[in-house]
Amino acid sequence: MNFSVNKLAGAMVAPAGKTPSGTFDLSVIDRLPALRRKVQTMHVFRHGFEPSKVIKEALSKALVYYYPLAGRLVESGQGGLLQVACTGEGVWFVEASADCSLEAVDYLDDNPTSSFFQLLPDPPRVEDGVDPLVLMQVTQFTCDGFVIGLEFCHSICDGIGAARFLNAVAELARGHQYPIIDPVWHREMISAPPQHFHAPSPPPMPDYRLEQATIDIPLDYVHQLKREFFNLTGRTCSTFESLVADIWRYRTRSIGLDRDTDMSLVFFANARPLMDPPLPNGFYGNCFFPVTVTVTSGTLLQASNADVAKLIQEAKAKLPAQFAKWMRGDDLDGDMDPFTPPLLYTTLFVSEWGRLGFADVDYGWGPPVHIKPIQYSNVIPGCIMGSPPVPKKGIRLMTWCVERAHLGAFCDQLMIHS
Repeated sequence: MNFSVNKLAGAMVAPAGKTPSGTFDLSVIDRLPALRRKVQTMHVFRHGFEPSKVIKEALSKALVYYYPLAGRLVESGQGGLLQVACTGEGVWFVEASADCSLEAVDYLDDNPTSSFFQLLPDPPRVEDGVDPLVLMQVTQFTCDGFVIGLEFCHSICDGIGAARFLNAVAELARGHQYPIIDPVWHREMISAPPQHFHAPSPPPMPDYRLEQATIDIPLDYVHQLKREFFNLTGRTCSTFESLVADIWRYRTRSIGLDRDTDMSLVFFANARPLMDPPLPNGFYGNCFFPVTVTVTSGTLLQASNADVAKLIQEAKAKLPAQFAKWMRGDDLDGDMDPFTPPLLYTTLFVSEWGRLGFADVDYGWGPPVHIKPIQYSNVIPGCIMGSPPVPKKGIRLMTWCVERAHLGAFCDQLMIHS
């Protein structure tokens, strides 16, 4: 269903009190070129009374504690390293209203349409020279419900960090005097020594366009996959390992490349538990490390789900040692930078959103019924594992990993086997 959104003029929301000034260095992970973009998400809430007013006030209070988010990215004069200037200018906030109820659009339980993108904030005018790190739009629907359209600069926070900030806003909206977890910067704790990796030549721009699909997997099927893994190995496996194995196998079968073609799976693991000394609980920067598994197409076509899940589990088991080597500046397996995997049709990137913390955000009227990530690339094959809208159960796969010619076969295989 199409709907219309009426937006009021956007405005900067500055910290509610005085904040420190100065320039902060970012970590070696924060400075990755691939993170210099904004991640877009939609957060759907069933109820709310004057949500724009409540959230805007709480946002201003939260920025007193998370004041670097009210600043701007700058480049240092020495080497052009990315930094944050704590200017206190604020974040961008838009109030809006929609001409229908959330129920009428099924709580955004569909692939995004042109109407959906009206729920994301329009940025400040380019000629104003303003590039805020956070942009937020709160759209009130004709029911009690509302949607938060969010754009977050990935150079400042990973998913866990962004969720931690939103939870702080929500705590202040519910009447807390200060965030439950005190935020800390501490980016200097992730400062890997200089390393000399082989920089791959960028591939030519692909001539395909990835198509989006949403597939819900029932929990019974997940339990079946886990039983098969236990019967083969005598060990347990996670929901992530079992489902990613399925996605990878069926995608490989759908696109039908030569059996000798190398196929890579890449996912970014939370590296906070691997830090020594440990990061403070309030750390909200980027702290992840890529895990890559590469086998031939023929291997994936012949393997069972349990076989592939075992490969993924074995790769995860190497993560602590690989991360420790990287932090020390030691040689890794091969001479390629682990943070620059090949951006090819043969590479599948997978993210798990279930444990980031977005589902716990409660501004006073209950947690979100749906969290909807927005496709960030038409040429980088990706899949996000999350949850379907409440009260549905199971695992939701939000994918843009195959081109149109392969979409039907990919979806049919996953749906038949689930």
